[in-house]
Amino acid sequence: MTTKILIVRTSSLGDLVHMLPAISDIAKHVPGAQIDWLVEDSFASIPGWHPAVTQVLQVAHRRWRQAWWSKQVRRERHAIEADLCSRQYDVVLDMQALLKTVWWVRMASGVKHGLDWRSAREPLATLFYDVRHRVEFWQPAVTRQRLLAASAFGYAVQGEPDFGLQEFELQAQATRGLTLPYAMIMPSASRDDKLWPVPDWHAVFDLLARHGLQLKLLAGNPAEAERAQALIQGYSNAEVLPRGTLTETAHHLAGATLMVGLDSGLTHLSAALGRPTIGIYKASTPVRTPLVGAAFTASLGDRGQPPTRQVVLAAIEQALR
Repeated sequence: MTTKILIVRTSSLGDLVHMLPAISDIAKHVPGAQIDWLVEDSFASIPGWHPAVTQVLQVAHRRWRQAWWSKQVRRERHAIEADLCSRQYDVVLDMQALLKTVWWVRMASGVKHGLDWRSAREPLATLFYDVRHRVEFWQPAVTRQRLLAASAFGYAVQGEPDFGLQEFELQAQATRGLTLPYAMIMPSASRDDKLWPVPDWHAVFDLLARHGLQLKLLAGNPAEAERAQALIQGYSNAEVLPRGTLTETAHHLAGATLMVGLDSGLTHLSAALGRPTIGIYKASTPVRTPLVGAAFTASLGDRGQPPTRQVVLAAIEQALR
């Protein structure tokens, strides 16, 4: 018997990565699960990576809100609304619990599940659910999503998180010996208060060079690319990668010896891909969003308390051992 499920979680990159183990759990514990996932179009590749996801439904809320009532945006919104209304689901599970996601949840047929009033970041969203679930807020995001899915479908969370990204590792194994070993570096972030001092990054680069590693830096926009280029001046073993698709970036991450990055979605993706990953937290806390993965991870620092250079260097040495 098929159980048709719609998962609603539209953004952002790191949050979607944290969702993947819950999808693996549902596929394992719900016989005949047919899982569709509603997501922001700029992140649509992430649900598509998981082998248990049948169809990815795309919205463009971030782009639409810039011209919500324009003719083109209204046409696009009406198209996805009509598509949702035409589908029949057994369960609609909102794993974001925001008013913007409830907008889509209410259009889909099926029993609507979500967080309860005390568990949701935007409690008003919970008024639109048929079934509400209590999931304590101050838990790691991966754990929280797994517990919500388990409560909705009536099973117990078991075992280590499975992100369903094994295909990237299989491809990396086939190509890893064909290139010089390298470390991925994510020195940029969406906010300047997350940035780490340049001399500390140079100490990291020097250590990685002593271990014989090339450096591949990531940048999400021209300003970040300019900052990254300035950061690697004088390092012949370093390059700033041109901005690629999320899938192309995931392949770069999967082939790396390790990654060192600020608290960003790509750093969390590296950990999920099973690569040794060191995260530098400065403007956020790792209590709710620690790095989670099958290999060595270190979530260093906290809000207002960035890790020292010595702490990061020690974690790199431990990861490389």
